[in-house]
Parts: sequence; C-alpha cells; structure tokens
Amino acid sequence: MTKKDNVEKIEEPKLTDLPGIGPAVASKLESAGICDLMSLAVTSPSQLADIAGVSTGVARKAIQAARKMLDLGFVDGLEYAKKREDVINIATGSKNLDELLGGRGIESRAVTEAFGAYGSGKTQLGLTLAVNVQLPVEKGGANGKAVFIDTEGTFKPSRVKQIAQNIGANPEKVLKNIFVARAFNSDHQILLLEKISDIINNGEPIKLLIIDSLTAHFRAEFTGRGQLADRQQKLNRYLHNLIRLAEQYNLAVYVTNQVMANPAMMFGDPTSPIGGHVLGHASTYRIYLRRGKKDSRVAKLIDSPNLPDNETIFFITSAGVRDE
Repeated sequence: MTKKDNVEKIEEPKLTDLPGIGPAVASKLESAGICDLMSLAVTSPSQLADIAGVSTGVARKAIQAARKMLDLGFVDGLEYAKKREDVINIATGSKNLDELLGGRGIESRAVTEAFGAYGSGKTQLGLTLAVNVQLPVEKGGANGKAVFIDTEGTFKPSRVKQIAQNIGANPEKVLKNIFVARAFNSDHQILLLEKISDIINNGEPIKLLIIDSLTAHFRAEFTGRGQLADRQQKLNRYLHNLIRLAEQYNLAVYVTNQVMANPAMMFGDPTSPIGGHVLGHASTYRIYLRRGKKDSRVAKLIDSPNLPDNETIFFITSAGVRDE
C-alpha cells in the first residue's frame, strides 16, 4: 500500500508541467493561493494572466492543459459513486445527532450549516467536532486535524481542554492539532480561506474546517437594503470557494450562522437564518438548533439532498455534545 501511494505521489502532475508555466510563474501562482492543477483549472484566463504576469493566450493554454490532465468531464453514476468512496465522517458526540445526519455524523466534501439563536449549541458542536476529528476512524474520528476560523471570539482553549480531558484525550496535544485564526473583517475571512491550501500543501492532515460564524462580518459590514446585493454577491463568491476547497481536499466543513426574527411570521417559530437563498443553496446539510426542555437542545434537519426532515434532542455536557 505504501509503495503504491509513493508511486501515485511521484506521478502527480505539478504546475510546472503545464505549458508556459516555469518555476518563476509557478512561484507567483503559489503566492496567490494557486498551488495545484485544480486551483488553476477553475481560474479564468484573464485572472490567471493578471496573477502570473503572462499573456491571456498563455494562460488559456495552461488552463486547457490542466483541465485535460484532470479529466474534468462527465463520468457515469457508478464511477462517480466510486470517487465518493473516500468520503470521511466525523461523529458529533451524540448518537441522536449522528442519526439525524445519516448515521455517522458530518461528512467530507459537504458543507454542514447549523443556525440558531445565542446559546443553542452551535459553537459547542463545532468545538466538539474539532476534538472528535482527531480520534481514530473506529471511534468516529478521521485521524486528522482541524482549522477553526473564529469571527466572533468564540474559540475557547479552556473549553477544548475540558472536552478533551473528559473523553480521555491529551488536552495539550488536542489543542496543538487545531489551527485557529481570528478573522477581523470579511476580507480577512476570505484571505484565511486561501491560507488553508498552504497548510494542507505543507503536509498537515487537515480533515475539518470550522467557521464560527460564517455570516457575522458580512452582516455587520453590509447594512441596509441598498448594500444587500453587494453582500450577497461577495458571500456567494466566498461560499463557492468554500465548496471548492471541501471538494478539492476532501474536507468536512462545519459552519455556524446567525439568525434574525421575521416580524411578518404570525404563527410558528419566527427565527430564520441570515444569508438568504445564497447560503441555503450552498449548504449540503442545514440544521436548526434551539433550546429544549430541561437543558436539552433540539436539532431539526431543515435541508438535505438525501435525508428526510426530522428532529432530535441532544445535550451540552462537560464532554461536549452528548445524548445525556
């Protein structure tokens, strides 16, 4: 197995294998976050020309060559199913919540969004996942590390240590395996997404990306109806980059989202997520979290490509998300 892996790694094409892309141009591309063929293949010729300092014709040839090497065309359903055999799952800590999400927790190559009011358990679920991703596969983990983009100051090392201690893990080692960055505005948040490729390409086994919260900066910086279109356009680009990152590196992505009250709602729960249809369509799995009875939390699956709408109960404990 190791020998085969080594052969595959040697034969993997590089940027410099493309026509018109020498070491100097490749260095410029890598500085701009384009470190592999997939990143280059989905870039427009004009954008690539600006970044690399080459003509549009050279950029177009390089993109076409990259697409040909990657075989970015149609495949039949059976072959597509085989390609998805490497999808990984990360347990939430609650069997009830895992069952709601299909039985094995959150999955890679997908964006799982949790929205709800303050205290509903969104961040606690994220911190629990950041610990659980480091567990062996047989214990619901992925033998990997996590990246945590913090936009609201919600990452608490003391809480991570507490969760780790209560499941019998080494708190210091667990913290060491979580890469944390505080995003101070939406542009910084976008830049941090580009940095994740660098971390992975440096050999770190990143399996989980957490963004808490996804919409906070976009909501704060674009106020009023006059700026709504600009906000949605910027958010849409960010989400497409997020989805591409998840697919390209086989990452599980967990994002939290803020909510607002809909005053026009006469009956039922008036709470609705920020981000509108742009975020609704980007999320693979969408969960609504709220407080329940006797310190419980209620999770309701709002949207999924393959699972029925349903809800379940879980609890926030010293060991993180649990069933009781």
